[in-house]
Amino acid sequence: MRAMITMTAVAGLLAGLATAATAGERVTWRTCGDGIQCADVSVPVDWARPNGPRTSIGLAKLPARDQSRKLGPLVANLGGPGPTVQYLPQFKDSFAELTQWFDVIIFDPRGFGASQGVSCPTPAPVPDFAHWPPTERTPYERYAEANRHFAENCTPALGALRDKLNSWQGAHDLDAIRMALGERKLNYYGNSFGTVYAQNYVELFGDKVNRMYLDSVFDHSNRDHRSWAMSGALVAEGNLHRFAKWAEREPTSALHGRDVLATWDRVIAAAEREPIPAPGAEPGRVVTASEIVSLAPSGFEAAWPDFAKALAQADKGDATLFATQRRGAKDPDLSRIALCSDFPYDVSYDGLKRVESDVQARAPRVGYRLVWLMGYHCAGLPKIGVYPPKPIKAKNLPPILVASGTYDDATTPEHAKRVSAQLPGSRYLSAEGGHAQYWGGRNACVRDRVHRYLTSGELPAPGSHCAA
Repeated sequence: MRAMITMTAVAGLLAGLATAATAGERVTWRTCGDGIQCADVSVPVDWARPNGPRTSIGLAKLPARDQSRKLGPLVANLGGPGPTVQYLPQFKDSFAELTQWFDVIIFDPRGFGASQGVSCPTPAPVPDFAHWPPTERTPYERYAEANRHFAENCTPALGALRDKLNSWQGAHDLDAIRMALGERKLNYYGNSFGTVYAQNYVELFGDKVNRMYLDSVFDHSNRDHRSWAMSGALVAEGNLHRFAKWAEREPTSALHGRDVLATWDRVIAAAEREPIPAPGAEPGRVVTASEIVSLAPSGFEAAWPDFAKALAQADKGDATLFATQRRGAKDPDLSRIALCSDFPYDVSYDGLKRVESDVQARAPRVGYRLVWLMGYHCAGLPKIGVYPPKPIKAKNLPPILVASGTYDDATTPEHAKRVSAQLPGSRYLSAEGGHAQYWGGRNACVRDRVHRYLTSGELPAPGSHCAA
């Protein structure tokens, strides 16, 4: 903790050293296919020792359509933390409108993908979802031990980056990108974890910001894990109620005309008494109450019809559709090491159980599972190179635009509002929908407000809301 406080106290001095360390370096672009240009920016491994060993940050550029009339570069990070440069050909159309005005420049965080990426020799573990959210200590502590071994095995591959993956380092990398682009001020678009770099950037380099748009804010200003998790839990619980209303009224729903919440409660109670057989899956497969909770629908409405079928079938004693339901892709292995350096909350079994107890009082059916999000990532990991959440103290900022989807339980409206309130002159834009309103949701109203802001500085009126 003393090391973290010291870093904060000398931030101004180190920002000056950072400038000296990168002054004179400029980006050299190369063609890398699909109309995309790539480049690398050399940065210190440790910004507290700017003359020490170096690593590189990988960039990918979608050039502005009209280079003679462009407004400059818009630097973007889409979250994770993880690599996105390699996927840009697949989602570049999401940013086509922005190339009317900007060179859109995506970067991979240090240690990932194009940024002199690190590959851990063994994959990060995945918990046994029959016991997740955990109801007993032993499965959780077994998972924590596996996660600890994963991190230890990755140490040689990380080398000097082992304890240098936090967002304090990342914010300095972002400023190095600005300087390498030859820009006096930064235009930035941060999505999800990309907003964590921004929250630290505005404190360290607030006078270097021109325009900044933050979408689906991952709040790095809240030290209290209980309230941090509570906001997500309440949104998740609300999403279950939204699903129930849809399933009751939708004629094509397998639960049409039924009391869906009563059905949910009945299925969970049955699974708690004895796991429900899944005869259509592998022999002997059963499904626990924890597994059903872990699969509960979020704000992603496209999954609701299948979930209604699974719940109706389980109510008849057959959990096959739960047992065979595909889960989302696992985050890149290194992401948990980077994320947990910025969120070193207490993820002991006892600590999370205490938080869960408080959260269950207000989010008893599914919301409490959000308490275990940090446990999933951080259980057993060593607390090294940490830069914990803290209130944002930013000065000399221009107005910043912050947006959030009302049904996003991972980066909630409460997170966005909390961060926005700490950015003088900022404006919060509410939007109906889930995660990544500009990029993933492609909400036309949000896009219009973002374009106006980025091109002219025009903010939405206070209290503005974008419908789905």
